[in-house]
Amino acid sequence: MSWDQFKKHHHPYPQLGLSLDLSRLPLPEGFLAEKEPAIQEAFKAMAELEGGAIANPDENRMVGHYWLRHAALAPTAELQAAIADTLDAIKVFAAKIHSGALVGPKGKFTQLLVIGIGGSALGPQFVHHALGQPNADKMAVHFFDNTDPDGMDLVIGQIGDQLPSTLAVVISKSGGTAETRNGMLEASAAFKSVGLNPADHFVAVTGDGSKLDQVAVTEQWLARFPMWDWVGGRTSELCAVGLLPAALQGIDIDAVLAGAADMDAVTRQTETTANPAALLALAWHFATDGRGSKDMVVLPYKDRLLLFSRYLQQLIMESLGKELDLEGHVVNQGIAVYGNKGSTDQHAYVQQLREGVNNFFVTFIEVLQDRSGNSMEVEPGITAGDFLQGFLLGTRDALTEKDRWSVTITVPDVSPRTVGMLIALYERVVGLYASLVGINAYHQPGVEAGKKAAGGVITLKGKLEGALAASSDQAFTAEALAQQVGGDPELAFKILEHLAANGKITRNIAEPWYDTTYQA
Repeated sequence: MSWDQFKKHHHPYPQLGLSLDLSRLPLPEGFLAEKEPAIQEAFKAMAELEGGAIANPDENRMVGHYWLRHAALAPTAELQAAIADTLDAIKVFAAKIHSGALVGPKGKFTQLLVIGIGGSALGPQFVHHALGQPNADKMAVHFFDNTDPDGMDLVIGQIGDQLPSTLAVVISKSGGTAETRNGMLEASAAFKSVGLNPADHFVAVTGDGSKLDQVAVTEQWLARFPMWDWVGGRTSELCAVGLLPAALQGIDIDAVLAGAADMDAVTRQTETTANPAALLALAWHFATDGRGSKDMVVLPYKDRLLLFSRYLQQLIMESLGKELDLEGHVVNQGIAVYGNKGSTDQHAYVQQLREGVNNFFVTFIEVLQDRSGNSMEVEPGITAGDFLQGFLLGTRDALTEKDRWSVTITVPDVSPRTVGMLIALYERVVGLYASLVGINAYHQPGVEAGKKAAGGVITLKGKLEGALAASSDQAFTAEALAQQVGGDPELAFKILEHLAANGKITRNIAEPWYDTTYQA
């Protein structure tokens, strides 16, 4: 590393208060010039996407998450009005909840339960954790983000006797997502168990006419907000999916949207060095050979950004992890993403990052502001925040010494505007990088395949239980029962073990283990 290298590859964006440092990547002379034609083509593809082109041909859908923070960009007056009207409705609804103009049967709502999965949970969780102010939030926020019964019990236990004061927001575009439906049913049962009507507590964020929408209408839920088919789950934080929970928590959603809009304005520029998203996409391309040959380790040195790596994990891996390119060739693209936070990771996996297998590059995220007020000195003239920066810069140098590559993003603070900027930055980077490597960032066939396979497991479970019930006086091995119902013996074994562990059937353990029998 040298000062000259830093001067060449440190890119400040004063209008954003953000800077991007690529000096810890050994970018060869002429790399950016060589990639200029490709990034210009990526800019064109992005402009077409923002203009309303069909960007997801698998489902004949537009991709319009950029319109969410600048409704005038939407290609029709109808879409522009839908975006603006929904934002107004979110603000009005949140104000009614906060003022007590809209209350539950037992009084004012003080607790918020968000029920969703994937992008319908990761974005709201990230923003909640990053921007929450425990002593100032309008509502305390809880999440059902899985179909784990014990996990849901834990959340209901945390809410405790505040359940009558709990508002539940159920988020599912299709309205048929199993995990979210299960969470809704579990929450409904919890409300009923204390004599409450769930409909008096439920709000839906879903597609128009979806299964969830129909339930909300039939049962007369408190409110319904739209989730449009042109917004993917992993890019949905700045529609009702994320804005409604944030507004209910008391977060300044206008500032979040303004930060995203400011970032969009800068990252639309077609001068590569003036565009941080373009530079970051090119950095990913260099660091991974455009083939995902290295993992991305995200290390934000700020507790409030702890969940940012989880949020990016879905955004990047679901967008870029594709078997086929746009021409139908098998390419198996993707970039693996993991991370936690600094300086915690210096006591976890930084040892391997410095001295183990060199199969990664690091994204450091530096936050300049330590806290909103003054900090005490933990040593003469030194604060805890000084140490935090010292660990970041020291770790970065220690990795560079061992030829471990990194990029650094510096932001002024963790504020609503900055969070909006970070969301918009990475949404743009993903789109540009996908164009560079020739894949569709906006579909997810692998996710659908997993859902289909899960459905097969549920179907097999029903057949196994039916066969056991029909011959309740007999015991069967997993293999014998699988043959009887025409199922896979390994899946049958796993299902039967689960049924036995939950007291649904009896298990008679044998040696060898595969001679174990099961009986209704």
